[in-house]
Amino acid sequence: MSDVAVAESGSGKRHGVLGRVKKARVGVRVDMTPMVDIAFLLLIFFMVTTVFRRPLAMEVNMPEPDARVEVPESNVMTIFVDKDESLFVRQGTQPLQPMAWGDLRATFEAGNAANPDLIILVKIHREARYEPMVDMMDTLEDAKMQRFSLIEMKEADVAAVEAAR
Repeated sequence: MSDVAVAESGSGKRHGVLGRVKKARVGVRVDMTPMVDIAFLLLIFFMVTTVFRRPLAMEVNMPEPDARVEVPESNVMTIFVDKDESLFVRQGTQPLQPMAWGDLRATFEAGNAANPDLIILVKIHREARYEPMVDMMDTLEDAKMQRFSLIEMKEADVAAVEAAR
């Protein structure tokens, strides 16, 4: 593992300043191979035994193309996201009412507490940015809403939102 190299000279004694005897230096050589082997073994061990964080993803269940489900209108809360990211809400057959993004989670939780069979229908304007849809899905997940649908707004919905302003 390690070697000690001894210098071989004639007498082995050297005279330095003031007549002192100066000892010859001994060279030491340490073999680093075992330490490198251990380092690589530890590195491989930690790479193999580490559990990496799995990416978080939301499971999306898509219905069949021709599937139709009849739902009572009182069990549906419709959220409209306009192209300027303003929100409007309608519970059942009530008229459209403006709503702030900060009140969204509380509205979902209150609606779910009042009606456990509540279904959220989110209608997003085609020209709206992508971020409001992601924010909406995050808010639904935070409110523990499991039953919701995302669709684009039709012309009648755009007209209804404009009339509600």
